[in-house]
Amino acid sequence: MFALANKAAIVTGASSGIGRATAKLFAEEGAKLVIAARRQAELDQLAAEIEDAGGTAVALAGDVRDEAYAKALVDLAVGRFGGLDIAFNNVGSVGQTGPVSELSLEGWRETLDTNLTSAFLGAKCQVPAMVERGGGSLIFTCTFIGHTVGMPGMTSYAASKAGLIGLTQVLAAEYGAKGVRVNALLPGGTDTPSSITNAPDAGPEVLAFVKGLHALKRIARPQEIARSVLYLASDASSFTTGTALFADGGVSINRT
Repeated sequence: MFALANKAAIVTGASSGIGRATAKLFAEEGAKLVIAARRQAELDQLAAEIEDAGGTAVALAGDVRDEAYAKALVDLAVGRFGGLDIAFNNVGSVGQTGPVSELSLEGWRETLDTNLTSAFLGAKCQVPAMVERGGGSLIFTCTFIGHTVGMPGMTSYAASKAGLIGLTQVLAAEYGAKGVRVNALLPGGTDTPSSITNAPDAGPEVLAFVKGLHALKRIARPQEIARSVLYLASDASSFTTGTALFADGGVSINRT
């Protein structure tokens, strides 16, 4: 039920963290991959690992804020694999943080462009290819911040990610009749290179604090989040669309 045999998928933000883990899991389940991120060397390494394990992957580096790049990823999937069935739009950035009175307009725009406009551009190019294919699964990485929890200093991040949930709902309504499912995934704290717990100045107390926010009293491994992405990508979620699916370790409901 979770198999992705003969499915063509785009995964953005694939050079590390959740994107990398998801790309490897998709390949293990039989998907043919177009992997995307800014760093070509890291993408090439991932593609080699996937190929060495018997999978299929092609790498193309670029900036997801560029519409031409979004189109090039879809064209690559169609040209190499005959179409597009799955797109995991995973790229995101916390961006500039701090009180709203100190947030620059440039910082605000950069965060929205990275997190929200890039998703719009991806969907704009990906949805027609999925419709041509007869359907597909479009997935966005969102967050509980700005949805169930307000964290001080994260104005632009919260706004951009909350906007993604609105985008998810509208696209699901627009394209459901054409077989395209659209869902948002909301991870909790995850052990990735960009996590606050892995910042250069983060001591053990930071990790302990972040773990304590979650009902499970730990943070996720990227592979755990990848399994939730796989559910949304696969036929296991064939009647699931327009949702904001939590994979947050209970951070949204925890008060202990």
